[in-house]
Order: sequence, then structure tokens, then C-alpha cells
Amino acid sequence: MSYSIVIDQSIAYFTIERPAMRNAVNYEIMEGLEKFLEQIQDDPEISFAVITGEGELAFCSGGDLSDFHGFQTAEEAFTMLSRGASILYRIATLPMPTIALVNGAAVGGGCELATACDYRLMATHAKAGFIQGTLAITSGWGGAVLLFEKNAPHDQLLQLTSRASVYSAMEMKDLGWATEVYDGDAQSALEKFLAPMLNIHRNVHRAYKSIATRKWKAHDLEQAMQEEARVCSVLWESDAHHEAVQRFLTKTK
Repeated sequence: MSYSIVIDQSIAYFTIERPAMRNAVNYEIMEGLEKFLEQIQDDPEISFAVITGEGELAFCSGGDLSDFHGFQTAEEAFTMLSRGASILYRIATLPMPTIALVNGAAVGGGCELATACDYRLMATHAKAGFIQGTLAITSGWGGAVLLFEKNAPHDQLLQLTSRASVYSAMEMKDLGWATEVYDGDAQSALEKFLAPMLNIHRNVHRAYKSIATRKWKAHDLEQAMQEEARVCSVLWESDAHHEAVQRFLTKTK
């Protein structure tokens, strides 16, 4: 099993357990996230949901190209991208607040996954970025839509996506993406962050989460995220993308 689901008192944890692959998302991780969401969606006893990665090297390095690079056409790619967008939409609109415990690199789809959460606690050594442009594609799981919906200012976020660069924890904090930057043990940082909120009844957090997501549902956020997946799928079938992927795979061998 390449992931774990743990419910500890009122907190639900999903951990990607593929440290040798920098916690990249493959089909098993997608299935695990879907199972996690099904398990907690309607559980009134869950106060918070936490997503993280095993180890300290990576939170999530995005989609696993060893699983996904074989797609040649837009339609082949869209099936996977649409599924990812559906998962991230469900994370973003869960009834309880969600926390990305960014204990290491969160790049590409990993940065999208963290963006889907309500809070992002980021280790001082961690890096993050929408680096999909280096492979001649855009983000494809709805992460850019979520980024622009949640954060500001517009011009800085457009640079964040368009430059396809990796940024430090403090740079991401200055952009408003990282909620807090922590040094030391990730679990301790999480407990410190949650302590004052755990003193407030979970129904209060759920009520505020509902207020926060009402606009998204009314303005068809889900459709916008699926359109992002469609745009990415068109770029996916381009020669520029296939050539960039081949260079990447050759470099990492």
C-alpha cells in the first residue's frame, strides 16, 4: 500500500507513502484519495482533514510520469486529468477544514494538491511551485483555478504559474500561499497550529467552511476546474510536451 488513512480522535490523516518516488501521485494514490474522501465526507465527528507525504524530502512531487507519460492524445490525458480535478474539487469543498502539511517539496501536481486545502503549513526547508510549464503544459488538476480563487494579488500569482519556478517557504508565505512556515517536527507544528481551533466546536468550523465554499459552488468552480483539465489535455498531446517529457525521463535515469 502506497498510502495510509488514519483517524485520530477528530482528525483524519491521509499520507502518501512513496518516498522513493518523492511521493508522486499514481493511480493507487488517486484511488486512496477517493477512498479517504468517501470515508470522511459525511462523518460529522471529523473536525479537520490533513494531507501530507512520508518523510521530509517531499510532500508530493506531482503526477508520476512513469504512470502517465504514455498518454499520446488529448482524450487519453483528459481521463486522468479530469479524475484529478474531481478529487481536488472534492478536497476543496469538504465540509471540514483541510490542512496540507507540506513537509517537503510540493511541485507540479503536488502544489495543486496543497492548493486545494484550506491551510498550508510549510517546512522551512520545503520548496513549492507550479512547474508544469517546464514540460510544456499547464496545471491540469484544477490547481490554477483554485489558486486564483483563493489567493491574491493577481499579478504575483500569474507569475507564480507562468514562470514555472520553484520557490522557498518564505517566498510562498510572502505570496500568501503558505499559511505558516514551521521549523522542526511536522506533527508538533500541526498540533501547535490546531490547538486554538480544537477548543472551538467542530460545528463552528464546518459552518464557516460552508460560507467559504458557497460562492464556489454557485459560480460553478467544478466546471472551471474541469476546463483547466481540458486545456492541459490539449497541450499534453503536443510534440513540445512529449519532447520535454522525454528529456526529463532521460535526465532522471
